Amino acid sequence: MTEINITDPMAKLLAGPRFAGKTLLLITDDGGGKYSLQGGACSIGTKFTLIILDQPDPDYSIPLTNNAGVPLFTSQYDLTFLGQGLTMDYQHYSISLRDDTGLLDGGVLIAKGADVLAAFKQGIFAAGATC
Repeated sequence: MTEINITDPMAKLLAGPRFAGKTLLLITDDGGGKYSLQGGACSIGTKFTLIILDQPDPDYSIPLTNNAGVPLFTSQYDLTFLGQGLTMDYQHYSISLRDDTGLLDGGVLIAKGADVLAAFKQGIFAAGATC
């Protein structure tokens, strides 16, 4: 089971009303995933997004065990980019994601999954963006 340390400031953010009763996904936002808004081949594994869902998504069924008790999941694909010593922090209005290799992303985004899927359906965003 993959573990992620959620720092106290990040835990405080996730305890807010925006996240209450929600399921969260940690995705690699590289243009290839169901909820991916950005990226492409040259950004694989360098951008991440927290997706807020009203209910779990079976395509993202791997739990990320954490010290804050947050229902946080990822996919087998996304797990490829998440190493040992994973930590998510919130400082100066930015979310950062690190592992033992160093900083993975200093600007993790947050998006509502339903909004992302609706935008794709309306053609506002094109899945599989390129560099």
